[in-house]
Formats: sequence, structure tokens, C-alpha cells
Amino acid sequence: MRKRVGMLVSFMLAAGVLAGCGGQAGQDSKSVKINAILMKQAGYSEEEVQDITNEFQKNNPGVDVNVTFVAYEALEQKILTSSTTGEFDVVLIDAPWTAKFANAGIIKDISDKVTPNMRSDFYQGSLDAVSYKDKIYGVPWQTGTKHFFYNKEILQKAGFSQPPKTWDELLEQAKVIKQKGLVEYPIVWSWAQAEALICDLTTVLESFGGHMTDKDGNPTFTDEKNVKALEFMADSLKSGISNPNSTSFLEDDVVGTFSNGQAAFALNWLYMYQKAESPTESQISGKVGLALIPGTDGTVSATVNGGMGLSVANASKHPDEAWRYIEYLTSKDMQKKYVKSSLPDWKSLYDAPEIIAQYKDIVPVVKEQYNYIVNRPRVPWYGELSTEMQTETQKVLLGQESAKEGLEAMQKKALELSKQ
Repeated sequence: MRKRVGMLVSFMLAAGVLAGCGGQAGQDSKSVKINAILMKQAGYSEEEVQDITNEFQKNNPGVDVNVTFVAYEALEQKILTSSTTGEFDVVLIDAPWTAKFANAGIIKDISDKVTPNMRSDFYQGSLDAVSYKDKIYGVPWQTGTKHFFYNKEILQKAGFSQPPKTWDELLEQAKVIKQKGLVEYPIVWSWAQAEALICDLTTVLESFGGHMTDKDGNPTFTDEKNVKALEFMADSLKSGISNPNSTSFLEDDVVGTFSNGQAAFALNWLYMYQKAESPTESQISGKVGLALIPGTDGTVSATVNGGMGLSVANASKHPDEAWRYIEYLTSKDMQKKYVKSSLPDWKSLYDAPEIIAQYKDIVPVVKEQYNYIVNRPRVPWYGELSTEMQTETQKVLLGQESAKEGLEAMQKKALELSKQ
């Protein structure tokens, strides 16, 4: 999953809360040191984060910030092991961890600090990712979602003037493309037994109108809409519409296949746009299209959230200073200043000339797609559930069991975990 984030340097901008830090200068009578743990190669570079931190310290005399950068694979465990010691004041939380960390009392409820303007200007899916049981535990940072890519040249040769808006239209276009011999397997996915698979599963289920859990976290895997969605995924492999290697592919494999002109359609994180458009890395530069992820009758679109959030550690001895740092680090001013690094979380910034000028080819689609952000199940036991979902989904895709059987197994596991 985080491989995606490491590559997003050119397309994602840390989200922000409007900083009011200038007025804080000089209010501290003694020096306070706070520690933040962030991730290597996530959105902003380490150098950019340090530059922002230096600016914060200049505007907040008496507050010193030490930033520790770790690999994604080490981030969760590092936060967990330090949760009782107060080692870190500001922590970077991946979206699927919010419920677990909030339930365990590792991060603070900051609902009272989130203003009405913040609530309305963040995309709802991004705000949901840092929320649990109607309380907010972080500020959205580095929102990133899956996007729908298509090869403009292949569609034109097949006789289509527009990309598909529904999954049925996708199948129709893919069949024509295959029949005309333009590519052998029109669609490619990252369906290896990994978290990448669950990201696609979430997207497809939600775009069919299904859900893995209800608003209270109760499992709803066996809903008929989920069955139809998973059957769609499996049938696309059986019919030869989807690349059979998809069941062993991760995101970079999708990039390679699509960039080599061996697929007409693909679902991937936004970093693929840069790769596929690169004259030196791609054979289809100038032919890459971006569109809303297809939906179904009654559901326009859906896309999974791969973003993160910044939270104040519950064990922090300096929560006020930690909050001020988060405000500054995620501010709109910082987004504008570092616009070349990535796209914003704030809705209002998508109308900013700096953003439009930098990303005029993709801003309209990204701005619209973010209205359809959904999250993987926001439950404390998500980690164990994901493992079960990966196993069962693979069985269905490989034809070892039906979609209904796979979803029944997921439902059973989710119910067991919810009672622990």
C-alpha cells in the first residue's frame, strides 16, 4: 500500500488546516520540545517537511520540533510501542489504523478543535478516515485515492469517443477492444494477495452500491450488491477481459503493463499518471486519459481512500504545542507554497490558480473523484479482517469458491472479530 504513497511526491499535497500560528509567537515563557513521527517518502520530501518545521519554529519561539522519519512498514509498531511513554507528540496515522488507535486510547479526540470551516472544506471521505464513532482524531493529510486510467489511442481505434461511465459500459468497450485485437487483455488490476487487493475490492463493492460494514461497524459482507460486485471481478478474469496475471500483480506491475500499451484500462493510484506520461519511462506518453471510476445504476462512482492523518498522541506532555504544529504543517498556506509536490485535500484549493496551473490536465477529474471517497472498514480489528478478506477474495478470483461463499466466510470472520 505505501509503495503508492512513496511515489506520490509529484501528485499529492499534504492537506491543511488554516494556520493561525503567527499570533502564537512569543507566548511561551520557556522552551518546549515536541517530537513527531512521520513516514519516509510520503507526499512531501523529508527536506520539505524540515523546511516547514523550521518556519514553524521561527513563528513559534520557544517551541522546538524534532521529526523522526521511519519506513511505512515500521510506523505502526513504532507508534504502538511508544504509546505509553510519551515519546511522540505528533503521530502519522494510516486511515485503517484510526479506529484501532482511537479505541485503544493512543490518539486524542480533537473534535472540539475542528472548526465548522474545516468540516465543510475537507472532503467527507478524508474526514471520515480520521474519525471514529462520531469523534475526530486527526487532520487529513496526504489524501490519495485510486483513479481510472484509459488509453486514449486504443479507445479511439475501437470506435469510442468517451471512456465508460459504468462497469457494464467498461465490459462492452473491453469486449470490442479484445475482438479487434487491439490488446489481448483490455483491463489490468493489482489483485495479488495483499492490501492492494482490498483497496480494489473496496472500490468495486462500493461502486456497486455495496458496503463491507454499516455506519456502526457491523459486518454486511453478504449483501447482494457485494455478491454482484465480486462476481463481476471474477467473471472479468474468466472471460479473458481482465489480465489473468492481475491475481499476482501489485500496483507497480499495473504501471508497467499499462505504460507498455498492453492494457486499455487500469485502476491505480495517481502516481501512475506521471509514470505513464513520462517520455522516458512509457510507450504511451501523451495517450493517457483519466476519468471517474465507473459506477452502476444508482451509484455514480466510488474510490478507496489511501490517505493518512496527523494526530496528537494521547500520552503527549505538550498537546497544545503538538496541535499548533499540526495546524502549521497541514495549513493551506503550506499547500500553496509546496504546490509542485502534490495535490491538496481542501476542496477550496482546487479553485486556486496555483493548483489549476500546475495540474490543469488532472485537477477536474481528481476534484470530482474525491467527492466519492470511501474507506476500508473503520473497525479496531481491521488488520485481522483484511488478512481474511485477502485470502477469501483470492479464492473467488481463482475460481476455488463462489462469490457468495467467499463473502459468507468474510462475514463469519468479521462477526467473530467484532465479539472479541
